[in-house]
Amino acid sequence: MMEDSCDDEDFYDGGGDDDSDPDSVVISYDGLMDHDSDDFDDLNSSNLIYYHRSQNYAILNEDDIRQHQEESITQISTVLSISRVAASILLRQYNWSVSKVNDEWFADEEKVRKTVGLLENDTPLPADQELTCGICFENYPRDRMRAVACGHPFCVVCWKGYIGTSINDGPGCLMLHCPDPSCGAAVGHDMVNELASKDDKEKYNRYFLRSFIEDNRKTKWCPAPGCDYAVNFTVGGGNYDVTCHCSFSFCWNCVEEAHRPVDCGTVSKWIMKNSAESENMNWILANSKPCPKCKRPIEKNQGCMHITCTPPCKFEFCWLCLGAWSEHGERTGGFYACNRYEVAKQEGVYDEAEKRREMAKNSLERYTHYYERWATNQSSRQRAIENLHQMQTVHLEKLSDKQRQPESQLKFIIEAWQQIVECRRVLKWTYAYGFYLNEHEHAKKQFFEYLQGEAESGLERLHQCAEKEFQGYLNSEGPSLEFNEFRTKLAGLTSVTKNYFENLVRALENGLSDVDSHAACGRAGSSHNVGGSSGKGRGGKAKGSTSRSSSSKNMDDSGHWSCEYCTYANVRSSTVCEMCQRHR
Repeated sequence: MMEDSCDDEDFYDGGGDDDSDPDSVVISYDGLMDHDSDDFDDLNSSNLIYYHRSQNYAILNEDDIRQHQEESITQISTVLSISRVAASILLRQYNWSVSKVNDEWFADEEKVRKTVGLLENDTPLPADQELTCGICFENYPRDRMRAVACGHPFCVVCWKGYIGTSINDGPGCLMLHCPDPSCGAAVGHDMVNELASKDDKEKYNRYFLRSFIEDNRKTKWCPAPGCDYAVNFTVGGGNYDVTCHCSFSFCWNCVEEAHRPVDCGTVSKWIMKNSAESENMNWILANSKPCPKCKRPIEKNQGCMHITCTPPCKFEFCWLCLGAWSEHGERTGGFYACNRYEVAKQEGVYDEAEKRREMAKNSLERYTHYYERWATNQSSRQRAIENLHQMQTVHLEKLSDKQRQPESQLKFIIEAWQQIVECRRVLKWTYAYGFYLNEHEHAKKQFFEYLQGEAESGLERLHQCAEKEFQGYLNSEGPSLEFNEFRTKLAGLTSVTKNYFENLVRALENGLSDVDSHAACGRAGSSHNVGGSSGKGRGGKAKGSTSRSSSSKNMDDSGHWSCEYCTYANVRSSTVCEMCQRHR
């Protein structure tokens, strides 16, 4: 399971740039909210959270890690006909890559042995009854002396001190060598187990176990605080999103919180921007001016243009033209105007400074717009996680009693909340996506904002149903006749929202590359055709298709009709849109 392949090397070196499923790159924007007919039958499946079509990772607990570690050691020991101690030394040297060990060993065994410190022939201790320790230079009986394969004798006391100090220094103890400065012979696990104290052995074994995860490019620890699970990631056609058994979702590539549809580079820039001092400087530039005398930035907190700098400067000046206030008065416009500034502005004297200040202000306002919505969805997601936990631990049992239905038949509520949590995460990161979207690509930006708005609207409908409408059934005195209708409605909204967000993620990951500028511009005024996909997708129409007669307007080849208001693909027999409830 842990073996590498030649292709794997490039992937784990960062060669895999495509986060998306190759089979899902082509997307029909007409069908952004479409769904297969069997989606409603599949609501109880574990695949509701839609990002893992084919799971390309495995979650490992401590026993799993130890088992994989032992299997790798056994494999190398058997193939190379060496001891398990020597096999573990080789694997640590080559980052627990079985194939790398095999390749290097069979290419040049002598070189590998020299590099790692594995001697081909062991040198026994001298046959003398007393030997001199190479560290303390005291003479000891032969049974009080120890040596590794090189045969350099050291007393048990010095060995214990050497091993104990190395272990307390950290994981470097895993690559221990003979204490003789001129010798590179490796010190194996067996010597540590024999001579180290109980506490030191526990530390060493912990370092040994953790090295299997931390040195191996295919495995990483879950970054959630307090989580001891590891993830073994294998090459596949999926994405980098990983969901641990502790319920924390993260990106395998950058180990940040899962952030589809934005890439790791955008996430890095966004996080840095949120914490950078640059935004403070932008605020200072946009909302303050430097004192003409001491140059300290000053924020005007009252309406008057008469500004007095703080002590010890105390310089009095005009906020508009930055001239000394002693030269101002009624003749220059009074306290709330400045004729000198107006004249100078007309002459172009203040154009550059004002332009810089205005640009900083616009930049700050734009950033604030996106950040506030990013943060709002983050807080909404946290509340949804809390609601999901409460639903699982308290409300589901209570609802089961009130409606007299087994909890197994109420899983659709849990699935709805799981979907809300995931959709809040996606929606949050669409604001980072929008912030870095090229402002000059007007058609693409308009289309993105439309899709984002539709996503917000659909999610709010689901959230409203799962939260507000659910309360009525939770607080009812007994079974409600309308509960089955609520089940159908919530399950349907969950399915529709799931499909919309799934397609939205794919579209954004694909950079909205299929958006036709003219079609997208026209989309701002009419939702008749969402995007100009050049091919036909599920429920989609080919680019350039013309209007049909009123009886078949918006009908696609699969027999679905596309709502003119929200673009949802409805079945032929429906007369009312299942998403926006508008008539056909």
